[in-house]
Amino acid sequence: METTSPGRPRDPAVGERITAAAVEVFARQGWSGFSLDAVARTAGVGKASIYLRWTDKEALLTDAMAAVFAPIADIDSGTLRGDLEQLALLLLTLYADGVRGTAARRIVVESEVTEAVRERWATVRAEQIATTRSIVRRAVERGELATDAPVALVLDSLCGAAMLHPVAVSAAHLTEPALARHAAAMVDFVLAGASAYPRR
Repeated sequence: METTSPGRPRDPAVGERITAAAVEVFARQGWSGFSLDAVARTAGVGKASIYLRWTDKEALLTDAMAAVFAPIADIDSGTLRGDLEQLALLLLTLYADGVRGTAARRIVVESEVTEAVRERWATVRAEQIATTRSIVRRAVERGELATDAPVALVLDSLCGAAMLHPVAVSAAHLTEPALARHAAAMVDFVLAGASAYPRR
């Protein structure tokens, strides 16, 4: 989250340009090439504009990548199928995006091997997991799923497939209509598996 300090109000558009540039630089160059100088050049701002908002490059990268996944928190259609279709389509669209998709995959790997961002990203990841699990918990509360439904398997299957699909198919399968159809098919498959899952 951006740091705050007294003074002239900051232009939110500048902050958005900086975070977009951070995602772009990270996608292209990874952590080894990620610097505030590179982000400032890409965003077309002075480095001072970054330091007004973030204390260091670790904080900037974490915030920028958290924003990429932030729309997940807005999912709440009122039904399990609706929520899962929204989640699947959001992730499919994200991972099909050249820049954001590459950055999203990079952060999963690089946060495991880069001590400077590991702890920060672990906090964001825990929030993401809690948010997606709340989708299934709401479904249980509504009676759409049994209380012993395989929550982790449902979400692992859906989210994992959404990450893999864009790198496993041609561009013809990554149009908006194609992704929407695939999202619906993924949800059908996952829900059918959940209903047939053996109780132990």
